[in-house]
Amino acid sequence: MRYVILGAGAIGCAIGGRLFEHGHDVVLVARGAHQAALANRGLELRDPDRTVKLPVATTSSPGEVGFEEGDIAVLSTKTQHSESALAQLAAAAPSSLPVVCAQNGVESERLALRRFSNVQAMCVILPASYLEPGVVEIPVAPLTGILDVGRYPVGADDVTRKVAADLNASSFESRVDPKVMASKYLKLQSNLGNSIEAACGTRTDDPAAAELWQLARAEAFRCFDVAGIELADAAEDTERRKALGGLRPVGGHDRPGGSSWQSLARGTGNIETDWLNGEIVLLGRLHGIPTPVNELLQATASRMAAGGIAPGSIPAAELLAEL
Repeated sequence: MRYVILGAGAIGCAIGGRLFEHGHDVVLVARGAHQAALANRGLELRDPDRTVKLPVATTSSPGEVGFEEGDIAVLSTKTQHSESALAQLAAAAPSSLPVVCAQNGVESERLALRRFSNVQAMCVILPASYLEPGVVEIPVAPLTGILDVGRYPVGADDVTRKVAADLNASSFESRVDPKVMASKYLKLQSNLGNSIEAACGTRTDDPAAAELWQLARAEAFRCFDVAGIELADAAEDTERRKALGGLRPVGGHDRPGGSSWQSLARGTGNIETDWLNGEIVLLGRLHGIPTPVNELLQATASRMAAGGIAPGSIPAAELLAEL
């Protein structure tokens, strides 16, 4: 059995790399300079305690994988790339191929289920950074992350149990969770701060940034309530995250920023905000709930990505004033 990691950036390389390190067959599907570095030098995983270089198989396209019975695809692109990645995957693999959506947001599972009959949702709590081709940094150890998994939209099956067991044996904590989407929605409200960090910087003591985040989350909770969306237990989630410990320096430096911050820093030209803050905007419009804070954050982050504007360029107080 192989794990085919579709979109091997920070999250995909962290998951695929640890699985490979612990004896599993893995293929990393990546692009450009990153894929070239993986092919020429292997994957370099760095954490606070050690660095490992892993000769993981890699390719630039799902069409080159040669899918076989028993393979499992792990979709770890950002959601804005899910549709393209899934179209390529569907052209290369049967619709029975299990697809695990290891992503922020709640949209990719629906996109995957249009093409594949067995879709697994994964709630990803895994701080990782990819800013240099072929290198991924994970600022926690020895536990790499918390990756609960369940069949979408609800339930669990043999694939769910196999994935969770393999992850638990590969430096992750993973539960089989038949209601994992409740955890993904709970995580969504925390990810609303990604756009604030990307736009306003990584300072944790900025009262204006904290106020923006609380206002964005309040809109989300109103939308969840009106839409009847179930959320996982927040206290239990907080307690489980303690197992990761605090973020520690890797290679003498702290983690520079989260996934949206990294998109702006790398100048990718796109950002996942439409699927984070934009999900709350969508729910608000569907159910008649005003969401001005999330609308502003969505528009600001998207404008910065399209314009190549560096992360941390806009003061949080300036965004608050716009409201």
